[in-house]
Amino acid sequence: MKDRASVVCVRENRILLVARERSRWALPGGRIRRDETPLEAALRELSEETTLAAIELTYLFQFTGFNTLHHVFFADVAHHASVQPSNEIAKCRWFAPVKIATLSASIPTRGIVALFFRYIRTPEPDDVQRISQQAERVNP
Repeated sequence: MKDRASVVCVRENRILLVARERSRWALPGGRIRRDETPLEAALRELSEETTLAAIELTYLFQFTGFNTLHHVFFADVAHHASVQPSNEIAKCRWFAPVKIATLSASIPTRGIVALFFRYIRTPEPDDVQRISQQAERVNP
């Protein structure tokens, strides 16, 4: 099974998704390199794909896809920071959670977003501490 770091970014009750050219929407993230931790991979992939730098990353949960284990993180990013597609990414957009169900999005993306909003309510600004506490309850 492959290991992947996936990052959930929320701004004004919208979730950030990325897409390659002619590809489905997905959460920012990618494969974890042999010499890095899931946290390091999440930081690297978020920066490489969106040019965003996380102020803090909080580990949320694991999600098992068909042949991939997703290590899911919540990223606290500066509210004023702009997002730009970078590297292999052609598009970055913020979507309302209900809109994600109607997009051409990967199955793991839909599942991760559904779990995030089921167990961790929509974060407000400066809510990283509360998310960390809820993540600890979900992942004892």
